[in-house]
Amino acid sequence: MPTVVVMDVSLSMTRPVSLESNEEFQRKNLAVHGLTMLFEHMAANYRLEFTSLVAFSSLWELLVPFTRDYNTLQEALSNLEDYDKTCIESALSGVSNVVQQEWGSSCPCQVVLVTDGSLGIGKGSLRHSLQTLKQRAHDKKFPLPFPFPTKMFIMCVANAEELQTTDAMDNLEELLRLSGGDGQIFTMDGPLCLKSVQAMFGRLIDQAYSPFHAVLHCGNLSSDVQVFPRPEPVVLDDEVDPMPRVVNTDLEIVGFIEIGDISSPPVTSRHLVLPIAVIKEVEDVGTGAAEEPEEEVSASQMAGKSPNFCVLLHGSLKVEGMVALVQLGPNWYGMLYSQADSKKKSNLMMSLFEPGPEPLPWLGKVAQLGPISEAAENPYGEDDSKSPFPVQPAIKRSYAQNVTVWIKASGLQTDVQKILRNARKLPEKTQTFYKELNRLRKAALAFGFRELLKGVGELLERECTLLPDSAHPDAAFQLTHAAKQLRLASAGDSQYAAFDQNIAPMHTDFSS
Repeated sequence: MPTVVVMDVSLSMTRPVSLESNEEFQRKNLAVHGLTMLFEHMAANYRLEFTSLVAFSSLWELLVPFTRDYNTLQEALSNLEDYDKTCIESALSGVSNVVQQEWGSSCPCQVVLVTDGSLGIGKGSLRHSLQTLKQRAHDKKFPLPFPFPTKMFIMCVANAEELQTTDAMDNLEELLRLSGGDGQIFTMDGPLCLKSVQAMFGRLIDQAYSPFHAVLHCGNLSSDVQVFPRPEPVVLDDEVDPMPRVVNTDLEIVGFIEIGDISSPPVTSRHLVLPIAVIKEVEDVGTGAAEEPEEEVSASQMAGKSPNFCVLLHGSLKVEGMVALVQLGPNWYGMLYSQADSKKKSNLMMSLFEPGPEPLPWLGKVAQLGPISEAAENPYGEDDSKSPFPVQPAIKRSYAQNVTVWIKASGLQTDVQKILRNARKLPEKTQTFYKELNRLRKAALAFGFRELLKGVGELLERECTLLPDSAHPDAAFQLTHAAKQLRLASAGDSQYAAFDQNIAPMHTDFSS
């Protein structure tokens, strides 16, 4: 998950801060100190993530495009210049452009906005931007929410008491809400000093940038791995008392399955899985932050110095064209697979399914899957000519039934016109007429749409009066009978409005 750091370089960030030492500090210096701490942490624990740096005042500027070179990011921090007034809307527009140009609109991104809580003055201020949200033309709309999934963290180089003396905190909370609400506002506790800013950025690291270490097990084999980005807790809406579900630090491979059988399943998130040995070898290359490699290499290439189960698994899945089903927690599964970024590079990826015992309906319950050797006969056939999937459900699904659905008025109009066309061809179309009539009657009763039954009954009575002299006498009897039955059903009489009851043709005899 790439990160965009948005740094406020307006004049308000140059306000002095009184420290115990005689050294003069500005709020900008505290912000730079906090970001340096964040970049050092990411260089040690998030080497494979991309980070970009944007500076803003009334305009915005891309100082460092997305990179893994944290030396470049820290150098840009040390060379920041001071500009004019604060315009957060301009900065957010810049973030939207930078992310979409590099990653498109489907890649989730984290935005770290570092400011002193000053909203700006006059037109272009955050206060003015929020007040005019509903008065804008389509081509000048506010940049939030972003067109891509976002987590926004607002780092205020100010304490909560200072922000609450004005409406700054209210406006920042509204900004966070417009971004989707998936983030947090951080303020400094106590006086403005280096210790307070370290504590504030430490809370950000704990929440958004703490590495996720796990142990991947498969029988007697295991490997220490790190998962990028950190899997988020999942809350199921259909539970009575929903509790966040978190991925276990012990990941157990429960079996393997061919890619063709699992197809392209729905997943909640995708993550890169790396053996810890690879990360340590990357850290051992040179000193400080790693330089951007001329050509990226895969985890398997980097971990070639020592045996590692994770690398063995990655190579096996890639060669055999299979995926590994992995248990993430109680009744929660995912899959491990090899994904190629280019002709020379591939990675071991982990996708998380929706929690539940049957995340992929065509596979059935995951707990009931077993090895081919335990089956009475090979479910794939002797020559791999068949497949046991999809598993056929014991009960026919509702979506496989012939159910009448009226999503648009045109659908209802078509069904009524079909009844009227058959009514004009009575008695030859008697069976078809009553079949379509009963289908519409059942749907109307199911939806509680009794006015429809009354209206169709009136249409049938009208058709009866319009019959030509040459019409068969049975047509008038059938139309009158059907109209009467529909009127009785529309009145709600239980004798005539039963859902399972059908309108039978009126018995007539014109043979003599």
